[in-house]
Amino acid sequence: MNNVLPQDLQVFIHAARLASFSAAAQELGASAAYISKRIAILEGALRVKLFHRTTRSVSLTERGEVMLSWAQRVLDVYAQLDGTLENVQSDVRGGLRIAASSGLGRNHIAPVLSELVKMHPGLEIDLEILDRSVDLVQEEIDIDVRVGDVREPHLVPHHLAHGRRILCASPEYLRLHGEPQAIAELSRHSCLLIRERGETFGRWSLRALGGTRNVRVNAALASNHGDVIRRWALEGHGIMLRSYWDVAESLTRGDLVHVLREFWQPADVWAVTKIRSENSAKTRLCIRHLRMRLRTGPFALAAPSTERNRRS
Repeated sequence: MNNVLPQDLQVFIHAARLASFSAAAQELGASAAYISKRIAILEGALRVKLFHRTTRSVSLTERGEVMLSWAQRVLDVYAQLDGTLENVQSDVRGGLRIAASSGLGRNHIAPVLSELVKMHPGLEIDLEILDRSVDLVQEEIDIDVRVGDVREPHLVPHHLAHGRRILCASPEYLRLHGEPQAIAELSRHSCLLIRERGETFGRWSLRALGGTRNVRVNAALASNHGDVIRRWALEGHGIMLRSYWDVAESLTRGDLVHVLREFWQPADVWAVTKIRSENSAKTRLCIRHLRMRLRTGPFALAAPSTERNRRS
């Protein structure tokens, strides 16, 4: 256990969640060989086999399943320790401009930032709720909290929480139009599309155990606002692709139904900063607090544990 590093646990979690070393490598900006090497080192340190390996995919062993839960708890402790050590230092002061999308910003980021300001009254936070891409330099944004991949090479991504987008529709829509049984059937259904944060419009790229599938979908209704799309789905207008945490309560109540459960889209949450922001104590403090509270506590993002355990 002395040779187990936090970075190896993060690599392991990504590989387990994506059921693919190559996909984990792409998400982490590393090579597949590096991922395989770190997993082998981790297995050697623990003296257990964590993955069943085939030429097309990997899947967790029984001990790997136990390790996955343990690894996430360990990393959460690291994050909480970082936040605690930062908080006992002299209080930080100054202003921060933060951007976030509507549902994430209002329901999770805003209350977490409220906590942070109560802990550090010297902070002044300006939260911009924007369902579009932002230019951190031109718009003078210190932290952009976003869902999905960070593609700009000049920006610095900080991982906050794991997430997935899933397909769902109302019981009324499925009663009238039937539930799709294969991904190809989506093109014959009414779909609800969102123009959000630069996402490709009219094409859904979905992952499953066998790899990634792309499907063209027809928009019954479209909007640039996530809350509008969710409302239309609840009113029975079609199938939508939304982050699990955004629809978890509706799924529990039965207002929405999860369809094509084997397909999903990665939607991790990131805090993105300009390179020069790395030297800012207030920026580091804010990111650490966001990471801790989006993983644990009343404002944490709901995680689709059943889907993760299926490794679909």
